[in-house]
Amino acid sequence: MPVALVADSTAQLSVATAADRGITVVPLNVVVDQEVHEEGVDGASPEFVAQALTEHRAVSTSRPVPAVFEELYARLAAEGADEIVSVHISGEMSGTLESAQVAARTAPVPVHVVDTRQVGPATGYAVLSAADVRDAGGSGEEMARAARARAEGASSLFYVDTLEYLRRGGRIGAAAALLGSALSVKPLLTISDGKVATAERVRTSSKALARLADLAVEAAGDAPVDVVVAHLANPERAQGLADVLTERLVDGLEGREVMLSEISAVLGAHVGPGMVSVCVAPRA
Repeated sequence: MPVALVADSTAQLSVATAADRGITVVPLNVVVDQEVHEEGVDGASPEFVAQALTEHRAVSTSRPVPAVFEELYARLAAEGADEIVSVHISGEMSGTLESAQVAARTAPVPVHVVDTRQVGPATGYAVLSAADVRDAGGSGEEMARAARARAEGASSLFYVDTLEYLRRGGRIGAAAALLGSALSVKPLLTISDGKVATAERVRTSSKALARLADLAVEAAGDAPVDVVVAHLANPERAQGLADVLTERLVDGLEGREVMLSEISAVLGAHVGPGMVSVCVAPRA
């Protein structure tokens, strides 16, 4: 294992994918009524978070502390890693990156910490691109470079029923939340320079989903792409969007499926039930 590859749970990599590709996943935490739950199949799930939010329970999230990464990096080095590439959610959105950076300073082997400046599947595709380079014999530096390039080229777009959850978590300004409520608009959001930004505003949820598809097609252009549609407690609308994109992006998909999944529980805590997102990631 000359180069070990680490990701965090917000990258939405399945247990099977992580195992098959040799990726170690560090869980973030969901805190419900002051009780801490690790994100994962045996901990905080998207369904768990959606129910807690619907019941108006106190829901927040927390990052893994530096000691978690310190122990992991030391273990991977002891298992034979000469280098480590650690790929994470935007540092503007989570302190996870900072924890990894702190741990990297005292790690027994070089650690390349990558700020994808993305969230969710866009981070996941960055991790998988790093794995592709490693499997082809590339170095840690080359893996990190590939991860950054894939993340930079990706587009993350999402629809939320309300900006209130983002406001509560400090991920978007309170003024934007008030504006959306006052005008009864349905905001379409994106990730720009590592932060949540407004893409467009539309008047109804049906128009929002149709416009989300348009924006995804524009982002794809003529390039070969990977596409993921994710949701929190909104499977029917997510499936509808996936079906539309399957038809409209048939050339760029080149026979690949539009992947459909639930969003990470940690990310779901900040966007709320009803969210539908699409990630378009051009292939190298």
